[in-house]
Amino acid sequence: MEIPFLLSWTHYIQLLKIKDDDERNFYEIEASANDWSVRELQRQYNAALFERLALSKDKIGIRQLAVKGQLIEKPADALKSHYVLEFLGLKEDSQYSESDLEKAIIDKLEHFMRELGKGFLFEGRQRRFTFEGDSFFVDLVFYNRLLRCFVLFDLKIGKLTHQDIGQMQMYVNYYDRKIKTVDECPTIGIILCKEENRTVIEFTLPEDNKQIFAKEYKAVLPSKQALRKQLE
Repeated sequence: MEIPFLLSWTHYIQLLKIKDDDERNFYEIEASANDWSVRELQRQYNAALFERLALSKDKIGIRQLAVKGQLIEKPADALKSHYVLEFLGLKEDSQYSESDLEKAIIDKLEHFMRELGKGFLFEGRQRRFTFEGDSFFVDLVFYNRLLRCFVLFDLKIGKLTHQDIGQMQMYVNYYDRKIKTVDECPTIGIILCKEENRTVIEFTLPEDNKQIFAKEYKAVLPSKQALRKQLE
């Protein structure tokens, strides 16, 4: 009985270059499940997707990545340790505004959604809501069909501040109370910033926080060696 191949021969040539068995199995599962082209498989490997997902998991969770791929069952499952936006063409040391970053993401929306991962649907940009005469704008709004919730993005080009977290808390509260339906799950807020501030995050958010997250973005591909050392 012949065993059917789920991917093309060119895919398997790329996979055979990955020495670690768990990592290779993970990319084979994800490439098949998400219909990755060979180019997309190479990009996800070069962007260290396996390591970025594994950094937020325990040993059992890492093993599950190798056996089942990325499973989206709770908000934390959909997040990476950081996001890689090298496809935007921005330089690490270049001067650009938050509006420039947003426009670059919109121009490369398909690439950005691939970087976000599974289940994301684009809902809109600069979504406005107003109360007591003041207007507020959410930079990017997505919906995740696997988590069944809205996912809000606030873009920051500098270091994270507690004001940024407070602003996102307001956005999340508004969507939970005014936008989502009773059948949908609580809204998730992600502050995508150039530099995290873990102390601010620790003392601003509650210990049982499951809705608001701060994640760094990188304008260049990460070092797989450095991420592998963190895992070890």
